[in-house]
Amino acid sequence: MHGKHYSLSRRHFIRNLGLLSAGLSSTALIPARALAAENPLTTVKLAWGQTAVCQSPISVALKQGFFKKYGLNVEPVNFSGPTDALLQAIATGQADGGIGMALRWLKPLEQGFDVDLTVGTHGGCMRLLTPENSGITSVKDLMGKSVAVTDQASPIRNFFAIQLAKLGIDPDKQVNWLQYPADLFGEALRKGEVQALATDDPQGWLLKKQHKLVEVDNNLNGEYASLTCCVLGLRGSLVRDNPKVAQAITQAIVDAQQWTADHPAETAKIFAPFVPGSVPVEDITAMLSEHTHAHHSTGEQLRKEVAIYVNELKTINVIRPDTDARRFADHYVPDVLTAGAQHQHHAA
Repeated sequence: MHGKHYSLSRRHFIRNLGLLSAGLSSTALIPARALAAENPLTTVKLAWGQTAVCQSPISVALKQGFFKKYGLNVEPVNFSGPTDALLQAIATGQADGGIGMALRWLKPLEQGFDVDLTVGTHGGCMRLLTPENSGITSVKDLMGKSVAVTDQASPIRNFFAIQLAKLGIDPDKQVNWLQYPADLFGEALRKGEVQALATDDPQGWLLKKQHKLVEVDNNLNGEYASLTCCVLGLRGSLVRDNPKVAQAITQAIVDAQQWTADHPAETAKIFAPFVPGSVPVEDITAMLSEHTHAHHSTGEQLRKEVAIYVNELKTINVIRPDTDARRFADHYVPDVLTAGAQHQHHAA
């Protein structure tokens, strides 16, 4: 999620969840056979972090009619809290689905949240940024340095911590991760309180441009060039009880991702009104062009990618060492696009 993660107090976090709960009700889904008819449409609620550029394909799907094409009436629910709260909203039936960052969601899923991952939506929205002449030219140069993050469970922190662990560097002891609200990252860097920023788009791309920062690393290098970073999660009971609806949501998102990849400038125009601060359409187009929205993995391919991340999260002690990555992936990634496939998951 990719998305913009705000540092919230526990009270604010709980209040946000309460407001979300009060504003949402479980969706009453009509029988799947109605999908074949033009009307009525099946109403579903999608939680949407509207300010996250990587979620712009949802705006595309709404504007270009992809949801309607598959018999869906989507009610977008604007969700600006941390994406682990978004995952909880899906798991508890307050929303039917939403998009978040895999490196944020896999730990709550390990703990038993009833959410299935049906599409890897894209890669490439995490950036490690430093000022010019900082002396930091690669991840290994973060040893002994201070790095700004939005929170200690940030998926961007997790990603770069994994890269440090792969180099034999202890990310918890040999790097100082300092928590700041996202809008104070530039100030923290200017004051010299940190030497690097671990951030995501749109903030990362904009900070890089505004402060003329050097992009030391991102999540499109090496094997990550062909890995997703964000995933579509659907309520587990929806996937089990209404597989045709789950299939329709998933296919609409796949189509919207591809349309975004093929039409970044048009997507930027559709999405621009949702980005705070009147960011020029050209800048949003440039961001989208750097992301891999044509990479929308499902089924077996997504299971492979999820298993990779599960094993990587073990290296930084986020996922338990005894968690079987392949079984985890088999459990949480159903084959919703395979016609007639009955994925036997959640059958514990």
